[in-house]
Parts: sequence; structure tokens; C-alpha cells
Amino acid sequence: MHIHGLGVNVRDIEKRIRFCNYLSVAQIFLQDNILLNRPLSSSDIKPRLLGHWGSCPGINIAYANLKARFPQMQFILGPGHGFPALQANLFYDGDLAEYYPEATSNLHGLEYLCKEFSWPYGFPSHASPATPGVISEGGELGYSLATAYGAALGRPEKFIAVLIGDGELETATAVGSLNLNKLLTSKNNGHVLPILHLNGYKISAPTLYGRSSERELLNLFRGFGYDPVIIDGTNTEEFQMALSELKTNTFIIMKTPKGFTGPKELDGKKLEGNCASHQVPLPKAKSDPKQLKMLQEWLESYNFKELYDEFTDER
Repeated sequence: MHIHGLGVNVRDIEKRIRFCNYLSVAQIFLQDNILLNRPLSSSDIKPRLLGHWGSCPGINIAYANLKARFPQMQFILGPGHGFPALQANLFYDGDLAEYYPEATSNLHGLEYLCKEFSWPYGFPSHASPATPGVISEGGELGYSLATAYGAALGRPEKFIAVLIGDGELETATAVGSLNLNKLLTSKNNGHVLPILHLNGYKISAPTLYGRSSERELLNLFRGFGYDPVIIDGTNTEEFQMALSELKTNTFIIMKTPKGFTGPKELDGKKLEGNCASHQVPLPKAKSDPKQLKMLQEWLESYNFKELYDEFTDER
């Protein structure tokens, strides 16, 4: 389904987001039964759950929308702790297999991806220099925007999209980097598109920007010389419209709920749209039958087998 003559297929973008959301969850939790060919059991769950789910859905939304419109973009991820999402996209595009031959576009590759995530001598829980295309780790938040502007210097052919976490933007380094757009106005430099991922929460509390009014946010970025636009990241058509109307100084503020598409609550505690979804929202999935069942339902909600069959057929 193409919209408004924009030349993108909304359904394909949304399928990719679902695919990568599933893989983000699977990397955090699963060591076996990746396709859910049987009901999940305790033995399918990793003995140590380490990862960050809350930012992953927004990363997948941004990456899929950007890739559909700018296939040759350079992507810089500020919240590098959302690495399962970045790695899922690198797997989807085949970029991971260029450097890790076992990350093939089949069941073997899926099992390799999930088993090796956050595992000794495997893939780390955060973006790292070993990740294809990564030039900013994100392990210490704050440097993504400055890195993006630096990568654009003297490279007019480059289009660089940088996703900045709203918790990250509370750092002095990130705020100071907002001034750099004034220094890269020459046509001899590339285009940098900053995107603020406004999901409202950091590791254990609301973010300052998540509690700011839209008027405050727009005035803040206008003061730094940007032309800001606020979008609902869960609306693919709205995202694509914003990307089709980019200016040299556009700054996108992308709103998504923290932990979007994940479990809504656990034992009366809100998960989606709350800081409780930041890391592992079902920390006892291996030992607690209730949480294991919730994980099963969560994974099934993406209808991954349908997506996987299409993915392998295309390859």
C-alpha cells in the first residue's frame, strides 16, 4: 500500500518492525525454540537474562522508516543499550552476515543470533565497535549527535540519521551538541537528521523531556536553530510524511510508549509506557510459570512465523 505517492509500502515497513520487535525479544530471552514450534518451557529461556527492551520498539520503528526512504543512510544510535533492536535490523538486511557468516537468513542464523546475544564470547548487550557500521557505542550516553556531525564533515554525499534517547538528551554533552548545526551549514558537509526518541522514561524515572509540554519542546529546538516536528512514531504514514518533507534543519521528535508492544503490566505494576520496561520486563520468565506464559503470549502477538516465511522466501 503506497501512500500519497510517497513511494513507500506502509505494510512492508510495519511487517519489518514486527519482525525486528520479535527478534529483539527473542535475543533477550531465548536460547532454544526460536520459532515457537512448541510451547515455551523453562529450558528454552536463558539462565541469565540481560538486555534492554524498553527502547527497542522505538529503535525498530525509526530504523525501518528511515531504511525504507533512505536505503543508503548512515544510522547512529545514541541509546546503545537498545542493541537487540539494532542487531535485529542488521540481521534483517543481511549486513550482519557480511561480518558474521553464521548469521544466515534461515533458522540456523536465527538460532545463532539469539543464542549468542549477551553471552560469553558472543554478542554484547550494548552496541560495540564489533557491530557493523557502529561509530558511536552508546554505552556512555551523550555523544551520538556530536559523532553524527563529525561524520558529516566534508562528506556532502552523506545522509546521517541519529537517534537520541530522551534520557540521553539530559546530558550536558548532548545538549551542547545541539549547537553544532550552526557550524555545518556549508554545502561541503553532509545532511544530519536528528531524531529525539521521546518515550518518556529512563532507567528508573521519567525523563525531563517526557514531562515537558509540546510547546516547550518546540521552542527549545527552535532556539537552537532547528525546525522541529513532533510525530507519533506508531503511525507509519505520519512518520513517512515527515521524512518526505525534510528541510536542512529538520529535527524530528518521535513519540512512542516505552516498551511499546510489550507486556502491559506485571503483578499490578505498569510495564508498557513506564520505566519498568527499560530492561527485562519479565525477569523470572525461566522460573515463574506465569511470566513464562506471558512471554509466550508476547512473542505470539507478532505472528513471527508468517513474517519469517516471507523473509526466507524473499531470500
